[in-house]
Formats: sequence, structure tokens, C-alpha cells
Amino acid sequence: MKQHQSSAEPGSSSRASENDSATDTSAEQAPDPQAELNKQIEILSSDVANYKLQCERRELIFTLRTQDKYQRALAERENVRTRLEKQVSDAKLYGIQGFCKDLLEVSDVFRKALESVPEEELKSSTNGHLKTLYDGLSMTETQMLTVFKRHGLVRVPLEPGQPFDPSWQEAMFEVASDGSHKAGSVAHVLRPGWKLHDRCIRSAQVGVIKEY
Repeated sequence: MKQHQSSAEPGSSSRASENDSATDTSAEQAPDPQAELNKQIEILSSDVANYKLQCERRELIFTLRTQDKYQRALAERENVRTRLEKQVSDAKLYGIQGFCKDLLEVSDVFRKALESVPEEELKSSTNGHLKTLYDGLSMTETQMLTVFKRHGLVRVPLEPGQPFDPSWQEAMFEVASDGSHKAGSVAHVLRPGWKLHDRCIRSAQVGVIKEY
């Protein structure tokens, strides 16, 4: 009996040692709940930070787009205001343009009447009535030109020899050069041109020297 008991004791000790080893291995392999929780918290924190960053980016893009639309709207409003102001200004300056063109026909009549009087007749002492009539017409023309100028309507100075400018002059015919002026320049002024402020309302009628 004693021998049987002594032989059982080593086996029991071996099994107890294996159980202890298995318990230690299980303890080592079991996950730490706190570590897992910390890991999940770190992941969630990273996701939250990324989400906030995306939200801030979207908000910034929306703000920039809104500001750009606002700036464009302001610029368009300023352009409209500028155009309207120019239209009002042009209406004030050039609203009488049609009336001025009609008055120029009256001015032409005065000029032709004065130019039709021979200079010799004016110097003659026997024709006093003609001289009086001429002086009256001349004074009337001078007064009319003064009124024209007051409203911005002035005659455009032009002399033979000046370069031909199609924006201010109308070529009625061409002549050969006599050597006194260059080709492409004005040879004769048939009718003076007029401008209202800085706008041509009637082109001068001229003869132009031919280009060869």
C-alpha cells in the first residue's frame, strides 16, 4: 500500500504543474480590456478629428465661394451704375445733337450769304445798304456761333495740307498733287466739320490729293 501511494504522488504533481502552466498562458493571451478601450478611444478621436477637419474645409470652401459671388455681385452692380451714369451724362451732353445738326444748316445759309457778297461791293461807298445788310448778317452769325460754343458745338479747324482723317472728314473727290502738299492730305475744304463736345456730328467735306 505504501508503494502505491508513493507512485501516485509524482503524477499528481506533474498534472498540477501543467494546469499552472496553462493558467499562466491563458492569462498572458487574454486581452487587456483597458488597452482595447484606449485603442477604440484613440480610433474614435482620430475619426472625430478628421470629421471636424472635413467640416471646417467644407465651411471654408462655402465661405470662399459665397465671398466670391458677393464680390462678383458688387462688381456687376458697380458696372451697371457706371454704365447708367455714362448714359445719363451722354444724354445731357448729346441729347441736343439732332437739334444742333438742324442749326448747322442755318449756319451754312448765313455763311453762303456772306461769302456771296463781292468784296469790291463792300468797299464801294455807293452801296451803303448792302454794307449795312452784310454787317447785320455778320453780327448775327457771330452771335449764333457764340451760342453754339456755349453748348459745346464748335467748328473743327481744318486747313489744306492736313492729313485726311476719315473719322472727321468725308472725301468728295481726288485731285492730282501740285507739289505743295503730300499725297493723302486735304487739298480743298468744301464744307467745314462740326463737333458737339468731343463727338463729330458732321464731317467736313473735302477734296483729297491722290495717292500714287
